[in-house]
Amino acid sequence: MKKLPFVSVIIPTLNEEKYIENCLKAVRAQDYKGKYEIIVADGKSKDRTVEIAKKYADKVIVVEKKGIAVGRNAGAKEAKGEIFIFIDADTVAAFNLLTELVKGFKKGVVGVTCPVIPLSASMSEFLLYWFYDQFMRASLKTKKPQVAGMCVAYERKAFEKIGGFDESIKTCEDYDLSERISKLGKIVCTDSTFVMSSPRRIRKWGKTKAAIKYLKFYLGYLLAGKTPEIKEYPPIR
Repeated sequence: MKKLPFVSVIIPTLNEEKYIENCLKAVRAQDYKGKYEIIVADGKSKDRTVEIAKKYADKVIVVEKKGIAVGRNAGAKEAKGEIFIFIDADTVAAFNLLTELVKGFKKGVVGVTCPVIPLSASMSEFLLYWFYDQFMRASLKTKKPQVAGMCVAYERKAFEKIGGFDESIKTCEDYDLSERISKLGKIVCTDSTFVMSSPRRIRKWGKTKAAIKYLKFYLGYLLAGKTPEIKEYPPIR
């Protein structure tokens, strides 16, 4: 039987005490039969994020610079795994997430993602997430795959070869990375697992405003390579 790869789960955080425990509990409860580690890269939170993370993570590092790309890269530098799985702190993984993402790595595949549904019972929020899912799947068939960083796995060698996330990009850094890494191989989506993510930004902005903003951001990035400024996409806590 082929040995399963060592997996590093990397979670960037900043003031995530409301969500991080559920995120980490779900990762700790995975059915993966191989070895895996959990790394939390914290951007100097002022709440109990680090305290909570230390209960569940194998390693918690504090990153001096701010930015989600910085946090993800810092976690990757500490990681020992052959596969990096990036999960956002407000995201809860299905019990088989690691197992199914790893299965997706066939010859020529450098990245694997899965469907994302909201941590919510609202049909309108489900619809917005469904639109993202369709958008993501369609993009995988093009030369510009657009995969959100809330849950995605990448082959370590490919990730390091392209230099990881571009830390100069404050938003859409995840789409930028998926586009660059796809030049080394395919990114695929598996339907045999999923994650649930907080729709807090949609609730903060309102559904209509959120839909318009996301469409504007995506079109700006796809057509002009322009990413929104951080003031247009501030952290929501």
